[in-house]
Amino acid sequence: MKRDSRLSSVLHALLHMAEHDGPMTSELLARCLGTNPVVVRRTMGLLRDAGLVTSERGHSGGWRISADLATVNLRQLHDALGEPAIFAIGNRHETPECLVEQSVNATLDQAFAAAEALLLDRFATVTLADLARDFARRYANRRTEKE
Repeated sequence: MKRDSRLSSVLHALLHMAEHDGPMTSELLARCLGTNPVVVRRTMGLLRDAGLVTSERGHSGGWRISADLATVNLRQLHDALGEPAIFAIGNRHETPECLVEQSVNATLDQAFAAAEALLLDRFATVTLADLARDFARRYANRRTEKE
C-alpha cells in the first residue's frame, strides 16, 4: 500500500520557502521536492485555503508563507491536507457476521484510535519554527564539520 507523504512534502516545501528570499514558483518547489508543479499547485492550494500561504501571479509571482512559523503546527497542516489517514493498516471486512472478525476489529479499532489521538496530540505541539530551528542547527553542524 502506498503511503501518503503529503505532510512530509508540505513541511519540506514550507521550510524551503522560509529560507528563500521572496516567493517560490511551483516549478522551483517541484524541483526541491522531486515532483510535478501541478502536484505542488494542488497541495499549496489547500494551504492557501487554510490561510497558511499566499500566491502571486505573474513574472515575479509564486508562493509565500503568510502565517507565523511559530504559530503553525503539524496538526494544522495535517488538517489542511484533508486529514489523510494516519495508518496504512486496517481491518478485514470480508465476513462481518463472524464473531472473531468482530472481536479483532473492535480491538484494533480501539488501538488505532488511541494511537492516532496520541500522534495528532503530538503534531499539535510541533511548530514550523521548531523544524526551522532544527534545520538551522543541522546546517550549522554540517558547515562546522566541513571546516
